[in-house]
Amino acid sequence: MSKRVLISQEQVSEILTARKKNKCKKVDRRLKVLLLHAEGLSRAEISEKTEYKPDTVSKLVVKFSKNGLDAIAGNHYKGNHRNLSFEQEVALLEPFKAAAKEGKVVDVKEIKKVYDEALGRSTDKDKGRIYRVLKRHGWRKVMPRSKHPNKASDEVIETSKKLKFSSEMQWQMMT
Repeated sequence: MSKRVLISQEQVSEILTARKKNKCKKVDRRLKVLLLHAEGLSRAEISEKTEYKPDTVSKLVVKFSKNGLDAIAGNHYKGNHRNLSFEQEVALLEPFKAAAKEGKVVDVKEIKKVYDEALGRSTDKDKGRIYRVLKRHGWRKVMPRSKHPNKASDEVIETSKKLKFSSEMQWQMMT
């Protein structure tokens, strides 16, 4: 029969403070497992209360005993290291921002080419990546207002406003 891992009072107080500071529901469930184990409940009782399988309960307790609280409550995901950091993106967009302030038209294809060179690989598979980068830094697409190709001229529109049709006249007479 295996030995039961004991959790000291100092560790219990440490778990309680971590639970108060925590905002993640998954981490809170894991910490609850440790507190229930410290109270002396069995694996089956803990699994009923936390909806973890008994094997998972055992693994969490052993992980805590070997590696400490950071192994249970710590964030192990450090982010996406495949792209540029925010500061690197700012430095990359700086020359284009200066050109845009001078009134020059900035083409997304040019920005994408410089971005791909900075990454050291092509980003053709992710079509919207460069647009997400630009949106993250406050850029937006500026286009002239669209016009219909067969739209009447402004003079024709003004003269048509002055004309009255017979149906409009009848309507005015009724009211």
